[in-house]
Amino acid sequence: MPQPLSSKENSLFRQVIRNYEEKQYKRGLKAAEQILKKNPKHGDTLAMKALIINSLGKTDEAFALAKEALTADMKSHICWHVYGLLYRHQKNFEEAIKAYKFALKLEPGSPQIQRDLAYLQAQMRDFQGYIQSRTAMLQSKSQLRQNWTALAVAHHLAGDLVQAEKVLTTYEESLKSPPSHTDYENSEALIALEHLESIAKHNLDRLAVLELRAEYLAKLGKKDAAVKAYRALLDRNSEHPEYYNGLTEAMGLDGGDTSARKAVYDEYAKSNPRCDAAKRLPLDFLTGNDFRDAAKLYLTLMLDKGVPSTFANLKHLYTDPFKKETLESLAHEYVKAKESQSGDESPAEGELKGIPAGLYYLAQHYNYHLSRDLAKALEFVDRGLGLVPGTVEFHMTKARIWKHYGNTRKAAEIMDQARNLDLKDRYINTKAAKYQLRNNETAKALKTMSLFTRNDSPGGPLHDLIDMQSIWYLTEDGEASVRNGLIGLALKRFHAVYNIFDVWQEDQFDFHSFSLRKGQIRAYVDMVRWEDKLREHPFYTRAALGAIAAYLGIHDSKLVVNGVNGSTNGAADDEAEKKKVLKKAKKEAQKAEREAAEQAAKQDPNKAKAATSENVKKDDDPLGLKLASNDQPLVEATKFLLPILQFSPKNIDGQVAGFEVYIRREKYLLALHCLNAALAIDPANPVVHEQTVRFRQEINLKLASLPAKVAEVIKTEFTAIDASTDLKKYNADFLKKHKESAAHVVSAVKIRKLLGEDQKACEKALFDVLSLKTEDWEPAAEAHGLLLQWRSGEAEAFRKAAGETWPEVTAFNPPPAPPASS
Repeated sequence: MPQPLSSKENSLFRQVIRNYEEKQYKRGLKAAEQILKKNPKHGDTLAMKALIINSLGKTDEAFALAKEALTADMKSHICWHVYGLLYRHQKNFEEAIKAYKFALKLEPGSPQIQRDLAYLQAQMRDFQGYIQSRTAMLQSKSQLRQNWTALAVAHHLAGDLVQAEKVLTTYEESLKSPPSHTDYENSEALIALEHLESIAKHNLDRLAVLELRAEYLAKLGKKDAAVKAYRALLDRNSEHPEYYNGLTEAMGLDGGDTSARKAVYDEYAKSNPRCDAAKRLPLDFLTGNDFRDAAKLYLTLMLDKGVPSTFANLKHLYTDPFKKETLESLAHEYVKAKESQSGDESPAEGELKGIPAGLYYLAQHYNYHLSRDLAKALEFVDRGLGLVPGTVEFHMTKARIWKHYGNTRKAAEIMDQARNLDLKDRYINTKAAKYQLRNNETAKALKTMSLFTRNDSPGGPLHDLIDMQSIWYLTEDGEASVRNGLIGLALKRFHAVYNIFDVWQEDQFDFHSFSLRKGQIRAYVDMVRWEDKLREHPFYTRAALGAIAAYLGIHDSKLVVNGVNGSTNGAADDEAEKKKVLKKAKKEAQKAEREAAEQAAKQDPNKAKAATSENVKKDDDPLGLKLASNDQPLVEATKFLLPILQFSPKNIDGQVAGFEVYIRREKYLLALHCLNAALAIDPANPVVHEQTVRFRQEINLKLASLPAKVAEVIKTEFTAIDASTDLKKYNADFLKKHKESAAHVVSAVKIRKLLGEDQKACEKALFDVLSLKTEDWEPAAEAHGLLLQWRSGEAEAFRKAAGETWPEVTAFNPPPAPPASS
């Protein structure tokens, strides 16, 4: 039973609530203690005290106190509401919803509980529950427009568009007086109705009205009106490609009538001489001499102006061989013509116009993967640097060329030279750091990044990069740490990326109320749809695949038992080496952060001093040792894997990773699902071939011990290799079919060893990769890694031979070891 309070204590309790809302936590705590002295079992006061304590960071103590409050008064809606708020703070939304529902049963008329429940239902995508909550809120306060709008949005998100429109229409019909012309919420609602024409003058987003009007007219077959509407849009913005597409479709110009379509673009190019889209977009559909003539005009114009993005604007055309060759020849003609005109005249220093612009285009052309000739690319870069040696763009392109050669060391050095040409440019600074990370120089990269971070913040530049959610840096740093053998540190970075996506997922919570309050409905719906597909972003996939590979490595090397940070074997000498690397990395990171802080202090003496260890939130696992010693690495890998399989099912690397996780967990149906998905995407993929043979081999051994239903599904669904197939012959046929592909050869050799062939023969077969005439050195690097993994005595010989075949590749020509210190 709840303890009744006197009038004085009731007044104190209201003060507790007020103090909490105004974030005066110490005062609120003091007032709560006064009440509890006389009424130690007053549930509502205990609950409010728990809420205040939670706000002070004592979460465990707050939960214990909230449970005590519920024990004292199970029928208090305040106690249950607070319990839900605590769970919400912990991001445990399912339990929070349960607590809110209990509170609502006890106090059905509470608008605050109802509102909190509705927001959580929206967050958890329980749209049917959200509709019920919003309906109840509308019935309670039908005079509030926000409640009508929210119910319409709930129906819209649930997919019931007819009901959503009905709610808005019902509200509009119930109004006795029209809303203000500056009512943004009203304008947002009006735009969703069918009769766009009648409400256009009341809507504040003029562009959206014009775009929707043009779209609706086209769909209704009112071609003449649609043409006028799209021309009005082009008069506003002649650079928008979709407006041109809409105009030509409304005019009835099909894909075959290229001359008529070109005339439309020419009209806007003539009326808007500075318009790029009208000149560039026809290149997408023109062919033959028409393409050549238009491309020549466009390329000449861009190179004369010195537009650095010219190649980026045109490289999508390279999927057409004719267009690729035409653009190459036009660029060569341009350079020759300019050279004959200019004579001995030198271009202005740093100016990327005329000849330098043409050379820059050709360098990018030969560096591009569809037209790659790295020797020629380097030739044109060097010619360009001879004319304008201080140009950042040529240095950056040269660095990219060396990156494609595989020489990460030289690429990083040249990109750093480019950085020094413009020390105020954040972009080139970032590129230099990225190339340093690709060269495994993690400490140096952090020092470079520190030039543009707040180094006086707690934790130094690295913590500032995490606070700024710099996903690219964390991912690159994680991958570099893997290459350096620091698996724990790599996992630390990959988990940081995972947590950032969690933050983005959680950040939408405040917008469930904010967007309705501000009436920004279309933006809100777009945000919800974007959040639903958040983890299909390539940034997440890349970091997650890195984490999965690391956890698979931990599982395979059985380091979970030893708790070692990332070694790939358990030998004592390897352990000593890894510890050395770890110690060195730690020292370098500390040195980089210290130097960055000192440099920042020198640059601005008015800045606050670097944070001391006293006010820095201590990281109890700075090197990721606890992450690397996780006793269930496959469970952690699955956590990273599931979003990839859900949101990026067409990503073959994700399906390959899924197979590797599930086959180790002996979840054969899930492994088969991933394998079949990978086979559907690319049946000739060498890694998929490996997995297909491995699955057949394992199933042949374990099929009899599996449950009957599981065995039956596998027999039905796994059709890639029949149970009676000779796997050695199957693999030999695969190798014969793909003998000219180095990647396929390596995969076939791995399967030969798996199937029991003599290791010496397999080692010899790997050397065949070196005899294949290819610029792709990565399969050879994988072959070298296999030899190291097999502890082969041929590993060093293979490395030297590969270094002779690909002399520029850093992986085969590592830098000499530093001299031993005395």
